[in-house]
Formats: sequence, C-alpha cells, structure tokens
Amino acid sequence: MAPHYLDYAATSAIRPPEVVDAVRSYLLETGATPGRGGYGRAVEAGRRVLAARQRVHAALGLPGDAARLTFSANATTSINHVLHRTLSPGDAVVVTDFDHNAVLRSAAWLARHRDVRVRHVHGHADGTLDRRAFTRALDGARLVSINAVSNVLGTRLPVAELVHEAHESDALVLVDTAQAAGHVPVDWASADFVAFTGHKALLGPQGTGGLWVRPGLDLEPFVVGGTGGNSLDREMPAAWPDHLEAGTANGPGLAGLAAGAAWVLERGVTSLHAEARDLKARLLDGLAQVPTIDVLSPAAPDGAAIVTVRSTAVDAATLARELDREHHVQVRPGLHCAPEVHRLLGTTATGAVRFSLGWASTAADVDAAVEGTARAVRASSVTI
Repeated sequence: MAPHYLDYAATSAIRPPEVVDAVRSYLLETGATPGRGGYGRAVEAGRRVLAARQRVHAALGLPGDAARLTFSANATTSINHVLHRTLSPGDAVVVTDFDHNAVLRSAAWLARHRDVRVRHVHGHADGTLDRRAFTRALDGARLVSINAVSNVLGTRLPVAELVHEAHESDALVLVDTAQAAGHVPVDWASADFVAFTGHKALLGPQGTGGLWVRPGLDLEPFVVGGTGGNSLDREMPAAWPDHLEAGTANGPGLAGLAAGAAWVLERGVTSLHAEARDLKARLLDGLAQVPTIDVLSPAAPDGAAIVTVRSTAVDAATLARELDREHHVQVRPGLHCAPEVHRLLGTTATGAVRFSLGWASTAADVDAAVEGTARAVRASSVTI
C-alpha cells in the first residue's frame, strides 16, 4: 500500500516529476559548476542557476533585480547570515514565540558570545502576537525577526503591518518564509531581508535555499571564498549575487529548484493555497471528532495547511509510529524545532503530532489520516 505522506511542513518528499527530471538532466547532460568556465557545459550550468534565481524571485513576489536573491544551503544558513552580520555588541534583536530554532539559537549564541540583547515577544495559542509587547520591544532595536507562518500552528502573522511598524522605529526586518514561500500568499516585499528554503513548498531538493536583501542595503558576506571571477581581489566582489555566493553552487539542486519554482508559478500560489485550505478544513474537522484528540491548531484558513494535535490516550511518538506502521500515514511528532510555541500549548513535556499537507495531498490522504488516528487511539493502552 502506498503511504499517505502528510509531512510537507518538514519537506516535500513527494515532488513533481519535472523536478526529478531537472536534477537528472543536470547530472547527465550538464554536470559542470556554474561560473567556472566558458565552455558549453559550464555556460549551461550558469543558465540553469540564473533560471532558478529568476523563478524563485518571481515566486516570492519580490521587487527589483533578481540578482539581490542569493543562494545558500538552506533558510537556517541565511538566517544566521543576517543575524551574525547585522548585530554588533550592545545591539538589540526582537524575536517572538513563533520563531524557529534557526532564529532562537542564533540569537542565544549572539547574546552569549557577542553581548547582543535579545528581546522576546510572547504570543498566544491562537497564533496571534502580543502587539503591545511588540511595540515596546522595538524601541532602539537593530533587527526584528518575523516568522511569516508558524510551523506548528499553521497560523500567519500580519507581516506587512509588523514590517511597517518596525521600520517606523528604524529597525531592520528579517522575514522567515520557510513555511509560507510557495504555499501561502504573504506580502513581505517591504522587508529588508527575506530568508527562504527551497525544499518545502517551492518543491526543490534539500540543500537549496537563500536570502533576498533589499536593494540599497548592504550585507557583509558570512562566508568568503572563490566566486569564479575577480580572483586577484582579496575582497569578495561588490556585485551581486557574487557578493554573497562563495564556493561551488549546488547545481543539481538549483536545477531542481528552478523546475519546482516554475511548477509553482504555473499553478499560482493563490490557487495552490486554496486547494490546501479546503483539505486542511476537512482534516481539522475530522480529527476534531476523534475521541481523546485535542486539536491545537486554529482553523486559520489564511495560513498553512498544518494541523497539530495531542492525545490524552497515547503519547505523540507512539501515535506517529502507529500511524506509520499500521495505517501507512506519515506525520511528525515532537517539538518541531519551535520550543516557544509548544510552551504556549503546554506540550513541551509530551510533544505533539503534526499533520501537514502539500501539493500532492488528496482527500484520500486526509481520510486515511483521520481513520488511522481514530483506530490508533482506540487500540492504544499507553496513557500520558
């Protein structure tokens, strides 16, 4: 029996065939490193990376020159880049309960090793932020981190409003789009930094991601090295994207990301979101009817297709294991690298089970998840 994959918030383990074909084609027909030669294969490699840059830039709805979008291994690398190169000793950074550990751990490291002041703004279990606390935290802050969509609750923050308020206080703004890019239409074009990952709703392979930096704003490189040009210069090139792209690019991965972004652009983020929204409502309603299951995620129709639950009859790890082994439903238990959200929910000791939908999800997947959950909790004799 084919599995019912419901872990798209972790990665799009199922990808359109065009993505697989693009990676295979790159390895078989191109194979060279972009920007490292003028022969045919190297030129074609450069074209494929350029296509990825332009398509991701378009899929994210970003303004200006696509060269301001630079590639890295993942969103975490890009987030670290911004925090480490923007914050100096004595600076204040604003983080929230909805931030991923990519932000929280980076901020904690900077507080410990660089005397950066971390201002933590709390939120609520319904996915909303304490706006008064947010306003107070902005006073004198250098940088604000905004997670566009929670990877636990599926709720979205009012990004454009928060960016505007932060800018009025002269703070820079980093937006983490990991759970939104390619899946949820969000306006983040006024931000200063936009970090993205390629392997979730943009449908590319793992090991792809990057950072967009607002035109007119400089950012010192986090990693320095070869770029294929200006080799006599001891400084990184001033021209973008080379300014932030040291080392060999992930050619096969970016070829796959170009195909994934093209797939998203063709179908449209708004249309994809509408399809996932309807399936999410079906999943949420179904799980809410299962005895001993508490649905922790709000309905949040404008957010991501994520439904997180806990059971009073079975622990999260056991429930996820039973869903996989007995019912072929693949989900993720645990704390989801978002500890502050779980503190809001009261699940730090037990964890929770996250169901998340994506481009290939169907009503049959949703129904299998609901039925499997009902059977798993009935059959279990393990209590919390």
